[in-house]
Parts: sequence; structure tokens; C-alpha cells
Amino acid sequence: MTKRAVLAEDLYDFRSVSHLRLSPDGQKIIFASQRVERKTEKKYSNLWMLPAQPNQKAVQYTYGNQSDVAPTWSPDGRQIAFLSNRASQDKPLQIYLIPADGGEARQLTDIKGSISDFSWSPDGKQLLVEVTKTDADELAREEDEQKGKLGVVARHYKRVFYKLDGVGYLPQERTHLWVVDAKTGKAKQLTDSEVFDEANASWSPDGKWIVYLSDRAEDPDLKPDHVDLFVMPAKGGEARLIPTGIGGKNYPVFSPDGQWIAYYGGYSDDDGWKNTSLWVVPADGSKKPVDLTNRYDLHVSPWTINDLGEPELMAPVWSKDSQKLYFPVSIHGSSILDRIDLSGEHVETIVGEGGVVGTFSFDRGLKKMAYFYGKMDDPAQIWLQDADTLATSFVYSHNQDLLNKLDLGTMEEVWFKGPAGNDLQGWILKPPHFDPNKKYPSILEIHGGPQVQYGNFFMHEFYYFASKGYVVYFCNPRGGRGYGAEHTKAIWGAWGDADYADLMAWTDYMEKKPYIDKSKMGVTGGSYGGYMTVWIIGHTKRFAAAVSQRCVSNFISMWGSSDVNWVFQHELRARQPFFDFEKYWKMSPIAYIGNAKTPTKVLHNEFDLRCPIEQSEQVFVALKSLGIDTEMVRFPDEFHGLSRTGRTDRRIARLNHIIGWFEKYLK
Repeated sequence: MTKRAVLAEDLYDFRSVSHLRLSPDGQKIIFASQRVERKTEKKYSNLWMLPAQPNQKAVQYTYGNQSDVAPTWSPDGRQIAFLSNRASQDKPLQIYLIPADGGEARQLTDIKGSISDFSWSPDGKQLLVEVTKTDADELAREEDEQKGKLGVVARHYKRVFYKLDGVGYLPQERTHLWVVDAKTGKAKQLTDSEVFDEANASWSPDGKWIVYLSDRAEDPDLKPDHVDLFVMPAKGGEARLIPTGIGGKNYPVFSPDGQWIAYYGGYSDDDGWKNTSLWVVPADGSKKPVDLTNRYDLHVSPWTINDLGEPELMAPVWSKDSQKLYFPVSIHGSSILDRIDLSGEHVETIVGEGGVVGTFSFDRGLKKMAYFYGKMDDPAQIWLQDADTLATSFVYSHNQDLLNKLDLGTMEEVWFKGPAGNDLQGWILKPPHFDPNKKYPSILEIHGGPQVQYGNFFMHEFYYFASKGYVVYFCNPRGGRGYGAEHTKAIWGAWGDADYADLMAWTDYMEKKPYIDKSKMGVTGGSYGGYMTVWIIGHTKRFAAAVSQRCVSNFISMWGSSDVNWVFQHELRARQPFFDFEKYWKMSPIAYIGNAKTPTKVLHNEFDLRCPIEQSEQVFVALKSLGIDTEMVRFPDEFHGLSRTGRTDRRIARLNHIIGWFEKYLK
């Protein structure tokens, strides 16, 4: 079969795999998959099922134009709970139950609020649910047709964090814990507060206790790193603090013997360059928590950048004897699964090198593991591993039929020396039908973050640009994750320094390739990558064209206007800008825009709450005033993550605007 090049429109046909779960008996795998209806541009999600055996085909398990997500097996494996809006797509998702062997789903909950997470009790009789109740004025608009037509009259906030990118303006209500009877759906609220949230709750093995996270600072918004562990009776009542120290935290879980609690945790915001670690603390709080992974310089996270799905951060998983823990690690462009003993003396990689392990899910006896696996040439595979032998077997690729039609070009991984003698990792994507005797235009891609990594994960955007005849190259400069804490720390309080030097060293490396036309080199990036793109055009003229996407350009005007408002000042190692104006200005790309000569297209999303659109407006107006060829493209109703989660026609338009600019200047 003759293969074709990747198209922008292939975004309609790629399918995601999320919330993959292995049944307690290890016989079946269920997951959710999203699809796009081209005519309406609406996205729907349904559940899929397949046998937990090598080389299988998945079959669709639920049907309909709705969102069915987050499938979770009951402890006995007879039922699957999931979230769905099938009753009303205009209202929040509710919990539904469906028999594991098929049948009609029934609605279990009718909670007036948003459900963010849930889990089965060990005996399968209850569900622990995290709920943000609907605000009273919103309920009034739902019940009164005229008020509903008039919409919001005013938003009144007393808290600093009042908006969140990808969500919008936040409700007045906080997130609290509820329990729901798995038979009747009767719901009981366990916690309540007008100030504090509770999150990442889980059950003790005997079902008598619940552990959760909460920030109980006087004003939690002003102390986001003051998150603590609490344990409370499962029936409700007084919560007990487990002292853990300052630092963000995720996913506390009891050991099977009930003696320990494991969790992921960082340090204070001022030390945000440090790795996220795996910690353990006695469940009775009798001793200080122990950082098991710090000595190994590992960053606990599954995140590797891609544009066709997000690796799921899973809670650490205990071995049956409570002596070992499984946890994710980002390292050298891969997201792997490691295992460590309770002493922290022995750590080993279980699976994942050369790709990205997202979800990992064990059977009841921890004898078999199913896991999501993303690769450079395939965004969504499912694999199995035998827990004793560690032997792996391929189960299914959710996009294999489409991938069989595509010529992706060839990818080459390289290591090279940075300007400080530092080791840097990069990748070179050569277009289909590459001819080493020709000279090619090229595009340098710069990742966002900056505390993330590019790596061994499918990027549709890169393959699409390569299909147009470009060499696409990308690397992980200092400031990102996956190469140790010192690599991340290198730009702490010094954006635009070591990172810029690394990117220029990478460009130098590429410029020497015999197949690169050094007069036709382009550069692009989004978010922090947009920051670096604007920084680059103010510091060098070596690129023939640039495209800045949802950039940060002016730290002074961004302070207080971003959804993370003032928190990023820690990354700048600065106080508020009215006390530290020169430092903010020195690290702002707009301060150097007067040096720019590079034709630059500016893209931004109009409802971007992370990097407000005024950041790009400043760049566009500045370039216009300087007489430099520039255009601005604005995407309405889109948050910061358009390239990954936006409406598909807008994602396609974005790609074509970028490649159109490079076609104009590089060909």
C-alpha cells in the first residue's frame, strides 16, 4: 500500500486513550476514547473494552453523542462506574453504573455540582466523591428561565485565585468530600468550608479511614505550597493532621497493611526547581516523612509533551506486602515506571524506556499490569506486563489503521554538548522521501513549560510540518525536566540565559548538517516556547522567520493578570514587580524587541487565562511600529491549550497559519 503524508485534517481521525483500567481479575481492559464530529465540531467520548491478552481488538462498549469518561471497576469486578452527561449535556457529569458483562447504564447520582473524582470503597458499598457544589446564583439561573436568559450580572471575588485556564471563572463554592451509597445513590457530604478545598482522597484498606489533601493556611491562595495530609473517619468527623512540611502534594495512598501513607511531593515554591519526589510517612504521623527518591535525582511525573492526549498521573501503587512502591518518572525524553523499596535503598525501572507510560493499572493480586504506552510513531498503545517476570506483550493500538496509511518520515535522536559542556538531548525529524544531497528549510520547535520535556511521544504537529518538506528539530534545553534538578535550576531566576545558549548551540549543531539550508531556518514555540521565540528575535537575526504562539512577553504586565497571577515570581526569584521592576523587565522579551528584524507571525487564544492575550498584542504592535513584517491571528473562545484540546477546526487553522508563514519566508 502506498503511504501518504500526514495531513492537518488527520486531527479529526486520531483517537485518544484515557483512564485505562484493568479488571480486578485481570481478564479485561476498559478505557475511554474521544472522537470528533466534523459537522458540528463537537467532541464526544465513549467507553471501549478488550480482553487482557496479546494482539486484541477493542470493541466499543457505550454508544451515543455524550461524554462517557473515567471508567472504574468495582472491587468485585461486576460493575463499572463512570462519569457521563448522557442525561443532559448542559449539566455537570454524574456517576453512572453499568454491568461489567454488558447492559444498560443507570444513573447513580444527581448531585447539584461538579464531580472531579471518585473511587470505590474496598467493600464496594460506597463511592468517595469529590464535589464542587453549584453556586446558589447559578442554580437560580437554571431554575428561572428569565434569569437564565439574562445571564451573569456580576462576579464578586474575595480570593486571589478566581479563574483557571481550561475552566474559566471559578465558582464561589469549594471542593469537598462526599460519600455515595453504591446501590441507592444516596449522597452524604463529609467536609465543608467556605475557605478550604479537599482533594486526592482515598480509602484505607479496611475502609474505615479516608486520607486527603488540603491547604489550611489562613489564606490558601497566598500559600499554595502549604498543602497538608489529613486522615478522617470514613463516616465523617474530626480530621487528624499528618505533619509533612511545606510543599505541593498529590495522591496520598495507604499501604495494604495500613501502616504507611505514600504520596508525591515537592518543596516550597521558592525551591520549585527541585524534583517532585515519592514520599512515605507513618499513617499515625509518629515520624517525619521520608523522601525515597531524592538521592536518585528523579522527577516523579509521567508528563512528556504531545498533542494527542495527556499521560495520566496515577497514584503510587503499593506491593501486596507493603514493602515496595510503583511510581512514574520523566527521564531523558521518556516517561517510565519505576519500583522502589520502602527503605529507598533499591530502585529499578519496570517498563517504559524509549516511550511514555501514562496510565498503569494492576489486577487485584498485582500479578498482571495493563498500561498505556505512547511512542514517537504511535500515540496510543495498550500493553501488558507480567509482574513476576516483567515480560511485556503488545495488546492493541487505537490508531493503527490510520498509522498504516501514513509516511511519517524518519526520526533521529542525538546527544550533543551544550555551551557549558553540558549534555543535551535532541531529535531531528526528516521529511518523507528525504534526500541527503538536497538542502532543506528547517523549523526549530521550542517546548512550553519550561519545566517539562520533549521526547519519545507522537507529535502530530511535527509530522505535519515535516510532510511539507521541512526538517523539524527539537531539544530539551536547561530549565526543563528529565535531566536532574540542576538542569532545571539553571534558569531559576534567569530565563533567557542558559536556555537561550542551549538553543543556539542546538541551532549551531543543525546548521552544520549538509542537508540544512542555513539561510532558510525558522523558529516557533508556544507559551514558554513563545517566550523564547520572542526572546530569540530580540537577540539574533539568524532565523529567516518566526512564529510566536501564546507567548509571555512582559512579566510586569503579566503579574496579576495570569490565572497563576503572582506565583511565577518564584521562578524569577523576585518580589512583586513594584519592588523588583528591573529584574522583571530584564527577563521580559519585550525589553529587547527594538532589536528585532525577523518577520514574525503572532498567534494567541482570546480566552487564554494562563498567558493573557495582551502579551502577544504588545509584540504585534511593537513589530508593526518597527516596520517588521508581522501578522496576528486570534482564536476566539479558546484557552491556553488550543494546540492540544481546542476545537479541531481551530487546531487545523493554527497549523496552517504557522506553516503558511514559513512557506512564505523559507521556500
